[in-house]
Amino acid sequence: MSKKSLLFSLFFVSLLFSSTTKGQGILYYKAGFLDDAKPLLISEIKSDPNNNAEEYFYLGNIYFNQNKPDSAEICFKNGLAADPAYPQNQVGLIMLRMKNDPQGTELELKNLLKLKPNKKNIDLYIAISYAYLFNNMEDKALYYQNKARSINSKYAGVYVLLGDILAPKNRGEACSNYELANLYDPNNKEAYIKYARAYKSVNPKLSIEKLKQLKEKDPSFALVDRELGDIYYSINDFENAAHYYESYIQSGISNVQDLTKYSMTLFMNHEFQKSLEVATMGLQKDPLNPAFNRLIMYNNVELKQNDAALSAADVLFNKSRNPEFNYLDFIYYGQALRDTKQISLAVEQYKKALEYDSTKVELWKDISDMYNEIGDYANAIDAYIKFINSLSDKDRNADVIIALGKLYYSYGNDPKTTPDVKKSALLKADSIFAKIAEMEPDGYRGNFWRARANSALDPETTLGLAKPFYESTAALIESKNDPRFNSVLIECYSYLGYYTLVQKEYEKSLEYWNKILQIDPNNATAKKAIDGIKPQKKNEK
Repeated sequence: MSKKSLLFSLFFVSLLFSSTTKGQGILYYKAGFLDDAKPLLISEIKSDPNNNAEEYFYLGNIYFNQNKPDSAEICFKNGLAADPAYPQNQVGLIMLRMKNDPQGTELELKNLLKLKPNKKNIDLYIAISYAYLFNNMEDKALYYQNKARSINSKYAGVYVLLGDILAPKNRGEACSNYELANLYDPNNKEAYIKYARAYKSVNPKLSIEKLKQLKEKDPSFALVDRELGDIYYSINDFENAAHYYESYIQSGISNVQDLTKYSMTLFMNHEFQKSLEVATMGLQKDPLNPAFNRLIMYNNVELKQNDAALSAADVLFNKSRNPEFNYLDFIYYGQALRDTKQISLAVEQYKKALEYDSTKVELWKDISDMYNEIGDYANAIDAYIKFINSLSDKDRNADVIIALGKLYYSYGNDPKTTPDVKKSALLKADSIFAKIAEMEPDGYRGNFWRARANSALDPETTLGLAKPFYESTAALIESKNDPRFNSVLIECYSYLGYYTLVQKEYEKSLEYWNKILQIDPNNATAKKAIDGIKPQKKNEK
């Protein structure tokens, strides 16, 4: 199957639940996936209207846990109507009144259990225990769990139940009971799933191991793939996460949310084109889905398809359904604007990103860079100072500080800058570069940039403001004897050669120009200077 056809198949099976297998919704419910179980149970009820008492019971439990007692009551009553001999729905109706009438409901349950068919009905005792558990009546839940275990101590369900009772307070004890459930029933899927979910956040490797055991027993149980995808995603193993999400989606029982997770995982794995294709297909089903529009924008930015990214941004920010924005939304939108040279608008988006997450202080540097790109040095400096001020003392290293000095230097050399502002900016740059010289006594950068700043303060080169800094820079680099710094040496010798020429120190000037030719024999400036100095020396004689 080609990549394109595979993606189309993924798209169509993921957008709608396929026809469900009887009992699938119950399995999802027992495994703890109520949101997934709900549509499955509804579908199963519709597909088999004459045999759905059990499905109604579990659907009623879901509504109860969603705090929808009226919907729960309807389900339990429908379940009783479908099969009066299935007593769990009677338990469901009693569960609705437990908190308001604990004594009365307990009496009803005892009378229910006195009926001959119910006395040894272990699943009924389990249902009663869960009813108490859902009402936060743990002692009663434990009482009926013990009653269920006394009927059959090797019944897996009683240990899954005990694990569920213990899970909120004692993860280890809960998992021991899930393991007991699997000891008595190696094929009990919910025990595997609940064990894995219990350790999902604290020991992902253990969860993965347990889920893979279940997958070996039942390769067709697709829910395992999604759980594995979730765990691998949580530990940033996006390659494996994408593999299992894809497998789950191909099963035909996934939904749009699962497709979103798959696309996001591909994005995190830097599979931008594939992620884009999956998100685009999702969008065909749900055009106003913010997650799909977000992923389309992100991927197009990464792929440098900025027009498409901007179109997706327009839908995301202005048309999508109930979007919940995050700082990355504005960064990616800003990047698309930046790449299309809409710098002012890009800056606005980066500032919005900071409004959403003020801890992303590095964005001030990005904002500074953008202002720098369009020659707005005043705002570039202001943004960069905010970036520096947000850093800890140890993070304010020489590289960070020298960048601010270079911004002031650029500001001072801007032709649009007034003389007063020019001087102020260059003096500020000089003071920053002086600090760099102190921070790096064995480095050349501080004095080299001081030389440049002072040269700009003395454009006619009559005062020699840059001379001591170029001399110290040249001396340091000469000691290194490293050809990587030849361009810096040439700049030093060029200034010193010109300054000494202006001062009519012809011999000294010749010395500097000849040093340049030793580095670069074809340097035209040095040759021209030497040719110009020779007549001056003759005239002196």
